[in-house]
Amino acid sequence: MRQLILLTGVELKEYIREPGVLFWAIFFPILLALGLGLAFSGGGEMEKTVAIVCADTDCTFPYDLSEESKGKLLGNEKIGYTRYQFEKTSWDESILMLKKGMISMILKVDGEDIQYHFDPNNAEANYAYLQLSAAIKGEAPDPGNITVLEQAGTRYIDFLIPGLLAMGVMMSCMWGISYSNVDRRNKKLLRRMVATPMKKYNYVASQLVSRLMLSAIEVLLLVGITKWIFDISVTGSILAVVLLVIAGNVAFTGLAILIASRTANTQIANGLINLVVMPMMIMSGIYFSYHNFPDFMIAVIQFLPLTILADSIRTVFLEGATLINVLPQMISLFVFGLVSYGLGIRIYKWY
Repeated sequence: MRQLILLTGVELKEYIREPGVLFWAIFFPILLALGLGLAFSGGGEMEKTVAIVCADTDCTFPYDLSEESKGKLLGNEKIGYTRYQFEKTSWDESILMLKKGMISMILKVDGEDIQYHFDPNNAEANYAYLQLSAAIKGEAPDPGNITVLEQAGTRYIDFLIPGLLAMGVMMSCMWGISYSNVDRRNKKLLRRMVATPMKKYNYVASQLVSRLMLSAIEVLLLVGITKWIFDISVTGSILAVVLLVIAGNVAFTGLAILIASRTANTQIANGLINLVVMPMMIMSGIYFSYHNFPDFMIAVIQFLPLTILADSIRTVFLEGATLINVLPQMISLFVFGLVSYGLGIRIYKWY
């Protein structure tokens, strides 16, 4: 226990003495949340889904709503084309789709009257409104048919914050553990440490414990600041969020150990970390919904650890999920982390 406490202290001191690492792991996600949140208050064919909610069973919408329909293609060669798919659904189902990031707009149809429900701070929804309103009515957009969605979970910032929280966990582990381990191997520090009576599992455990302590600070700061500025709230189980953050740290600690298990070259380590981190940052639904990708890619993206973590946290934040609801995802993150750790420690090069 004394070894674990001393090694955890070493990890924390190294972290504090590296302002760059401290910035990227803790303060960068917060600044990014503030920047994107404030910014959003203001080439080829893409596919977007729009929910249609009918006031009665007789839905007289100008476009084909059948499953055989290939949607409506809008745009031109200069600005690119967007193919809109219209999905007829209930109001509650459309709100749930909006929270999950599957859609950015709801069209409520009552006879010839069409009301557009979306968050005006969402640039994607704004663009869709301009295209659809001009195509449907054949005239300039009318602000009178816009209903601003202000309920919890329907704003872009509500979608963004849980993703940034998950990304912060990944970045802290990948850079704080992978890079530091390679750097220590490069400087022959691992050789000296393993020559002492230090138990190897205490060394790895100290890294996980230090990440958990830093994640706690990051989560509290991120949620607290965004609650104060953007009125972000957790509608589900707080315990579920805590356990998901722990599971995420276990998953990415294991992955970080695996990536840093062999090389002693910091440039190679930098490339390996970016090879893992960058695709997940782009594809895992942090800044925008991964449902914009083709179906064959979505089938893979949904199993990425960052996707699982971000989707689970978002479910708790926006949909009021309980611990039982996210238990399968939590278990999968723990299993992924333990398997990655087992593989990494098996081939780990201490000197």
